[in-house]
Amino acid sequence: MGENMSTTIAAIATPAGTGGISIIRISGPQAVEVADRVFRAPGGKTIAEIPGYTALFGHIFDVAEGEMNPQNAVPEDSGPGEAPAPAQPVDEAVALKFAAPRSYTGEDVVELSCHGGQVVSGRALRAVLHAGATPAGPGEFTKRAFLNGKLSLDQAEAVMALIGAQGQSAAKAAMETKQGELRAQIGQINAGILHALAALSAWVDYPDEEIPDLTREELIAVIRHALTQSNTLLQNFDAGKRLREGIPTVIAGSPNVGKSTLMNLLAGCERSIVTATPGTTRDVIEETVELDGLLLCLRDTAGLRETGDEVESIGVVRAKQALQSAELILAVFDSSRPLAPQDREFIRAVQGESVVAILNKMDLPPQTEAAFIRDNIQFVIEMSALNRQGLGELTAAIAQSLGISKPEPGAAQLCGERQYACVLRAKTALQAALAATEQGATYDAVAMELDEASSALLALTGERVTERVADEVFAHFCVGK
Repeated sequence: MGENMSTTIAAIATPAGTGGISIIRISGPQAVEVADRVFRAPGGKTIAEIPGYTALFGHIFDVAEGEMNPQNAVPEDSGPGEAPAPAQPVDEAVALKFAAPRSYTGEDVVELSCHGGQVVSGRALRAVLHAGATPAGPGEFTKRAFLNGKLSLDQAEAVMALIGAQGQSAAKAAMETKQGELRAQIGQINAGILHALAALSAWVDYPDEEIPDLTREELIAVIRHALTQSNTLLQNFDAGKRLREGIPTVIAGSPNVGKSTLMNLLAGCERSIVTATPGTTRDVIEETVELDGLLLCLRDTAGLRETGDEVESIGVVRAKQALQSAELILAVFDSSRPLAPQDREFIRAVQGESVVAILNKMDLPPQTEAAFIRDNIQFVIEMSALNRQGLGELTAAIAQSLGISKPEPGAAQLCGERQYACVLRAKTALQAALAATEQGATYDAVAMELDEASSALLALTGERVTERVADEVFAHFCVGK
């Protein structure tokens, strides 16, 4: 696919910034040679000498830096044959060797682990580049793994999904895809299609031979089964996407009903300022939290009321705008006081939306009209955010209001728009094949649609994919992966 596999690439494989460790990953035909140019172990043992999956402790040196450092030049009064002083060590390091083909990329790989920090890891990477490696592009290590048959394209995409997962459900789904659950499901769908294609092709190519006929009823059954499986993947994608990317959620209600206290409870920290003074929250406060596998993109908003305060009124406008874009509304009411006109107006405004009404401050004597709220909002729970009571009931009500159920353990999930488009393309072709079969079209017309469906599924796993598509997939990866 145009990839120059003869080069040896290198990059920092750990996040930028201060940390306990940084890893410089080197992959390619000269990975060991490049690493040996910069790494020195006590006793002189080299990386080339040790077997794969073995580690050496030593130091990283930048040979080019040593040669260019004026302090390392040979003094004028030095004797003949005296060499310049060696370069100063960049850092202590552990070199870990992976021998091809049993490595992540399928090539020889050496990982140099040094202390974390941008300065140290940057100097270590420069030393490796000075020694002959080429800077790796985005996703180039994983792309080489794909090109060397170590990963399918869907598994490669799952790597990035796993890295970017913000919740347990998203991480679990990505890991299952990485382990081949999706590939196996796609293989099952495609196996049925290919079986039908083989029978149709034999009938079309050898009409005079005594080949067992595939009846139209059997063909229809095969196509419908493939359609059912494809539809399941497409339906799971929408639920999975919400679990992966988070659900835009707004906490709204009148001033001083406990919205900020609820926000802090869900966030697990003092994210919003809480006071007894109405109108404390003036702007939208945002935080992403996870509740029992549900990822919520929370927005705590200003109290909904008419106000003469110019700054607060801007906050109220922003709160109303946030409500319009929310997929879930946590409508908070103070159960210790009667409903105000603005509360009733708010209840009417959110009817028909995905709403969970929270009767807060249940630790105080109740005075609100709970029956009115229950008559107008389907999901209502009681809690005391201050005393951390009712969180489990809130989590269950959120899942019910959104109609989200956790995927079955081991269930295959699509983890990106490209994969979704591939299955949708396969579904469209299968629908056309089904219609053609039911209408009595010739088998070669049906076979064309089935071949299109199979091609779409093979494109998902990377078994039949263009260079442009592969390049687009890996362009979204981070450097070093």
